[in-house]
Amino acid sequence: MIFEFTEIINNIFKFNYFPKAWKTAVVVPILKPGKDPTQPENYRPISLLSTLSKLTENFILDKLNEHLAENKILCPEQFGFRKSLTTTHQLLRVVEYITSGFEKGECTGAVFLDVQKAFDRVWIQGLIHKLIIYKIPPHLLQLLKSYLEERKFAVKIGNSISEAKIMRAGIPQGGKISPVLYSLYVNDIPKTHKALLGTSSCSTPAIAPRDPNGLPPTHPLPPTTTADYPIPRTESVQHHQCTITGD
Repeated sequence: MIFEFTEIINNIFKFNYFPKAWKTAVVVPILKPGKDPTQPENYRPISLLSTLSKLTENFILDKLNEHLAENKILCPEQFGFRKSLTTTHQLLRVVEYITSGFEKGECTGAVFLDVQKAFDRVWIQGLIHKLIIYKIPPHLLQLLKSYLEERKFAVKIGNSISEAKIMRAGIPQGGKISPVLYSLYVNDIPKTHKALLGTSSCSTPAIAPRDPNGLPPTHPLPPTTTADYPIPRTESVQHHQCTITGD
């Protein structure tokens, strides 16, 4: 079995083609605790992918990460799904920034952006365009394109399963490559002058100090953050603002 699987993987990289049979996800809806079972939004969809697909993705991910590391492509503010970096490190970075503001007699304002259903709403052609911009090697780009396009899903409830349907947007939930692909998708989020930006997967805080008598907490996001970074129709963003005063 191991020899046959090795041959399949070698051919995948030889022809830069991802097998169609591995591109169908089986979605099992799980009811959230204490929720009304008659409302679809009360179910958490669990995406089950082919085991062979996930094993193969490890090899693709190694090659992708190698290119990203050698060319220092991922922005330094991205701490999600990166080697030797965790959300704890990001939190320490934020605390240090806020503490520094306190010592200077400044309040610290924070804006938190949380993309709803982030992986499900990724614009595939936009992602492929960004992979081209980041100069992903042609053979790897072709393989990733094959991996992303023409994916399907079917819904399973009990012993019944629906007809497979084409996914019009989104990257695979549970896929080994998906977190890195999403990081690349949002890698060009603009930075604001004198503000600390931190990203971890689908959540992005922007934190900036201000004079206590300056801008009110309800001051809108800087124009460069909202106007110069258009959000495709496939995405939905939750926006939260707060001010940390230290009182």
